[in-house]
Amino acid sequence: MFVVLLRFSENKGAAGQHMNGHQEWIRRGLDDGVFLLVGSIQPGLGGAVMAHNTSLAELEKRVNDDPFVAENIVNAEIIEIAPGMADERLSFLL
Repeated sequence: MFVVLLRFSENKGAAGQHMNGHQEWIRRGLDDGVFLLVGSIQPGLGGAVMAHNTSLAELEKRVNDDPFVAENIVNAEIIEIAPGMADERLSFLL
């Protein structure tokens, strides 16, 4: 599984004009069964995505397709996690 951190960069002010594309990108990730959770990094520092059911190479391509990444509104960092133990509700990640 992966955690993707999308931290605002110097072009943060352009977020409004690319918000629709960014939200469509999120919806595609959810619809494709890759994104598990999407939310904000507090306090207003950017966003985070929990992803699974994909390879690192596929996720890197998907992240690069985000208009926020393409327009340098955010800098993306992908953290790969090898799950070892989980609450029973998250056992599908193991």
